[in-house]
Amino acid sequence: MAGMEGLGRVLNVIPIAAGAGQKMRGASAITFVCTGNDTFTLTVASSFAGSYSAPPTTSLGGGMIHNYYTSTATNGTAAWADTKLAYGSYVNAVTIASGTVAFTIFTSQFTDPNCYVKCSPGSGGLVTAIHHDLVVQRDPKNLEILGA
Repeated sequence: MAGMEGLGRVLNVIPIAAGAGQKMRGASAITFVCTGNDTFTLTVASSFAGSYSAPPTTSLGGGMIHNYYTSTATNGTAAWADTKLAYGSYVNAVTIASGTVAFTIFTSQFTDPNCYVKCSPGSGGLVTAIHHDLVVQRDPKNLEILGA
């Protein structure tokens, strides 16, 4: 059997991340995978216990999501569909009627000192956060705690 484990080498994961603040440093990007008939909104703060609010306007505009992917299934039985916003358009919230939505935000989109992010559902949707393209590869037991 060939291959390498991904946890600690290329990714770290927070399986139940709905409304949970998490560090953005240590990875190049976070992909949020969300399910449920809900609206999922991104907010940022300069500290874990800080006041989370919409990301400040940057050269990328006022939002952090430029494209997202949806699937009508939550069990892998339907293909992903790509939704790209108009050139230069970014949003901080995505709404789905059912199925799954996935979107990625990048460390380069953050303005200092905002290095903590939350993805919050409006009314009970589920969120998983996958931190990927880790800056430092570590044994999984030595990975940085992201929710503190």
